[in-house]
Amino acid sequence: MASTKRRYSKEEFAQRGDAIYENDVRPQLKTDDEGKFAAIDIESGRYEIDADELEAGDRLRARIPEAQIWMVRVGSRYVHRFGGRERRGTP
Repeated sequence: MASTKRRYSKEEFAQRGDAIYENDVRPQLKTDDEGKFAAIDIESGRYEIDADELEAGDRLRARIPEAQIWMVRVGSRYVHRFGGRERRGTP
């Protein structure tokens, strides 16, 4: 699959993605969407929600082949977390 060329600066990309998420996507979400991924086309405002981020992105790209996709994890400020986490209950 060929990659889509970014048409916006990183700052504008993030501003558009966050604005669409907050104004259009987030009000439509349900409680069981918590932890899922929202793939949002920052030009059209269309989006896909799925527990698998690749699946959400693939479905959106199938609808809009040149989509400028902003990915958000529902209920979190971050898509992924880096670094280790201490396991509880193990010595």
